[in-house]
Amino acid sequence: MYRKSSSTALRLLALSGILLLTACDKIPGLGPDPRIAQREEEAKAIGGACRHALRGLEDCYTLNPKAPKAAVFAGWKDMDAYMRENKIEGTPSVLGKVESKPERTERSSDIETEPRDPAASRSRS
Repeated sequence: MYRKSSSTALRLLALSGILLLTACDKIPGLGPDPRIAQREEEAKAIGGACRHALRGLEDCYTLNPKAPKAAVFAGWKDMDAYMRENKIEGTPSVLGKVESKPERTERSSDIETEPRDPAASRSRS
């Protein structure tokens, strides 16, 4: 009878230990850092956006040097598969198409960089 109670106690102790350890992922500080997971998801989004904008991987890496390249590639590849399955055409990027600035309507002689009358500037002091 003594053995039955000790084995039952050991089983209960083991069961309670297992139940306590199953909630370890809910304890702050023991799981993965949420900032790292967020950074990975942002990099995947960047890769997907690059694919949709018909931008190559090398261009995407160049434009986003701080993004992890593996996550950017994963996002690019996922978007490529999605676009092929649904027969979606990409939208060309407008980043490279910079319009020239319109010419100024003001004349440069209207802008004063120095006082017109040197004698007037001496009288101010």
